[in-house]
Amino acid sequence: MLQPITITNEDILHQIKLSCKIPEIVEQIVSRKVIISAAEEASIKVEVEELQKIADQIRLDNKLNSADDTWAWLEKHGLSLDEFEEIIYHTIISNKLALYLFADKIEPYFFEHQLDYFSAVMYEVVLDDDDLAIELFYAIQEGEISFFDVAYKYITDTKLRRKLGYKGIVQRKDMKSEISATVFAAKPPQLIKPILTSSGVHIILVEEIIQPQLDENMRTKIFGELFSEWLKKKTE
Repeated sequence: MLQPITITNEDILHQIKLSCKIPEIVEQIVSRKVIISAAEEASIKVEVEELQKIADQIRLDNKLNSADDTWAWLEKHGLSLDEFEEIIYHTIISNKLALYLFADKIEPYFFEHQLDYFSAVMYEVVLDDDDLAIELFYAIQEGEISFFDVAYKYITDTKLRRKLGYKGIVQRKDMKSEISATVFAAKPPQLIKPILTSSGVHIILVEEIIQPQLDENMRTKIFGELFSEWLKKKTE
């Protein structure tokens, strides 16, 4: 029978060091202190009702349906009730600080960077052989073989092959520049002539071009990007 194992705070710190997590944790500590300091300077406050709302959301997200579930979850993560409230407070104060800093900058930023938020629904096969890529491209064009047959036969990554090369919704800014220019000039659904990049020769099927809208999801995304950039500059 195994003897009970005692884990001390020193053991935990030692494991963090062995996991090479110290720089990441230090960065998180600095970020938290920067946010709290900036919020204090801006006289940002958190109301009790706001704490309760986020606490309820965290319990819902973690399926904590009773007080016993909550206490068990806190114990599992080594958290006291005060520390749980600190997590909630930091979540709220970060969101309110982002709103304070950037509420009037979202629309100008969106329209200035609108092209970056264009997306494409696309499928892709990447080959090493330029001649083969051209041959397959014209074979697909002539109806001798389908793009999806090519994807299943030539994609080596098992997961991507099972999806027949489906890349999902890809934002323009996440594409290589030599690919994005051609993709967003396409008239979907359109098969694009092979494109050579440092990764290989790309055969791309563009299914749809999605024009960005400044909806609630986009606002949240831009808030996150602006706040992350602000925080990065403050912690450098």
